Amino acid sequence: MTTQITRLQQNDGRTIPQIGLGIDGPGNQETTEAVMTALELGYRSIDTAAFYGNESGVGEGIRRSGVAREDVHVTTKIWGDDHGSGSAVAAFERSMTTLGLDYVDLYLIHWPHPGKDKYVETWLALEKLLAEGQVKSIGVSNFQPHHLSRLFRETTVRPVVNQVELHPGFQNEQTRQFNTEHNILTQAWSPLGRGRVFGNSKLEAIARKHSRSPAQVVLRWHVELGNVVIPKSITPERMKENLDVYDFRLDAEDYSAIRSLEDGKRTGDNPDDFG
Repeated sequence: MTTQITRLQQNDGRTIPQIGLGIDGPGNQETTEAVMTALELGYRSIDTAAFYGNESGVGEGIRRSGVAREDVHVTTKIWGDDHGSGSAVAAFERSMTTLGLDYVDLYLIHWPHPGKDKYVETWLALEKLLAEGQVKSIGVSNFQPHHLSRLFRETTVRPVVNQVELHPGFQNEQTRQFNTEHNILTQAWSPLGRGRVFGNSKLEAIARKHSRSPAQVVLRWHVELGNVVIPKSITPERMKENLDVYDFRLDAEDYSAIRSLEDGKRTGDNPDDFG
């Protein structure tokens, strides 16, 4: 039996599975196998990017899985080298060819790259792709509130998702609250802090209390906060474990302990300094 994953409503009326598979890291062959395994286990959302170099593996895994294309939510992203109107459209077309799909469900600007100062122009290109029906929804990744505020002023379509680094060590509360206030879903990359949750005594204590793993405790925390999460794994046992978070709840004591883990330390780059 596969796990029934909650779907969250986007501001464009479409929905997105709350838990998906992040596929940054493995090459195309491993990606194909991981996607097939994930879909067999019940995942219905796969997150990739042009920069990851494994879009073809994602497409092949979906085709070989036997799961209908319309039942799989596929996200990919445009890299900073392709910011700009014409470049963005060309990058999207390359991703479509590499994926071997007729459409993507969600297309994101991977980073704002403020030094290039082309994210508004790039967003307008994504609006055009949306209007033409080549993508179902559009969003952003690693955007700070001030980047989003500029989009609100200078463009028409509001992002459905803002995918940001978010985990107990970096809870990114200001951005998450801004997203919520503007009806944008927060999607957490590195939801487990790139392994920082393992070996943490407070998380281990919560895990023992609920007879769960520390990773399951943190993913449950994300789910209860209303975040979309895309934990990375190519291990079937870990993939299955990451889905098994729907039959327990955290209490106020748990929340207090997790809140105390905030140390303001990112595992990745600061979007204001990247590019």
